Amino acid sequence: MAITSSAKKAIRSSARKHLFNLRRKDAVHDAIKALLKALTAKDVAGAEKLLPAAYTAIDKAYKRDVIKANTANRKKSRLASAIKRAQM
Repeated sequence: MAITSSAKKAIRSSARKHLFNLRRKDAVHDAIKALLKALTAKDVAGAEKLLPAAYTAIDKAYKRDVIKANTANRKKSRLASAIKRAQM
C-alpha cells in the first residue's frame, strides 16, 4: 500500500494511463477485427476502405507506446498481405 503522497499520485496516474492504453489497444483490435470480418465475407473493396482506419489505429497505438514498433509493422504488413491474397 502506498504511503507517501507521491506514491499515491503515481497509483492514480498509472490507473488513468492504464485506462487510456486499454482504449487504444481495443481500438486496434476492433479495427483489425472489422477488416478481417470484411475479408471473410469476401468484401475486398470494403476491406480496402477499412485498411486506412486500421493503419491509423495501429500507428496511434505505436505513437503512444501501447505497442512496439515491430509489432505495429507486423500487424500492418499482415493486413496488407491478407488483402493482397484476397484480391487474387
